[in-house]
Amino acid sequence: MIKMIGFIILSLLASSIPTQAQLQLGFYSKSCPKAEKIVQDFVNKHIHNAPSLAATLIRMHFHDCFVRGCDASILLNSTSGGQAVERQSVPNLSVRGYDFIDRVKSLLEAECPGIVSCADTIALVARDAIVATGGPFWRVPTGRRDGLISLQSEANTQIPAPLDNFTTLVTRFDSKGLDIKDLVLLSGAHTIGIAHCSGPKPFNLSR
Repeated sequence: MIKMIGFIILSLLASSIPTQAQLQLGFYSKSCPKAEKIVQDFVNKHIHNAPSLAATLIRMHFHDCFVRGCDASILLNSTSGGQAVERQSVPNLSVRGYDFIDRVKSLLEAECPGIVSCADTIALVARDAIVATGGPFWRVPTGRRDGLISLQSEANTQIPAPLDNFTTLVTRFDSKGLDIKDLVLLSGAHTIGIAHCSGPKPFNLSR
């Protein structure tokens, strides 16, 4: 059940949140035929050293897709305009997995320089992390383009926050073409990882 939630989450991200490119299965079959195998092999080799990383990578993919679509803008350290970027936003301060993505991307660059996008790398890594931890396999359409715009302000106002009330959450999800069922399923991502307790606690756990 836990891994199925991860599968549903990534399926929703792939089908519901807009992207700037026309996606297709096997997008790199000619330009970089080993791409998906390279990602899969790396994930299989390393994910078992940190099982909670699967949820971390799903969360990164979710946060990336929720702002401007699945364009890897969450990875940018800076932009040409000099504004604060998404990874500096409050919701993304606790996001991990950047080094993992960088290592996978370096392998892809060694095989096929300048071919596989960072956005597709994140999507494939998230899928393979679910599979490697016991979840179902499904084919991920690829062909995403990397974004050049990344704004802290957009991430702060668009990514659902832990203390958002129900009305605010519904509004945020509705703006991305997602409904209440999607809200419930995507919130289930916390059941396969670690929920950060930076906000007020409802109970006195010291008793």
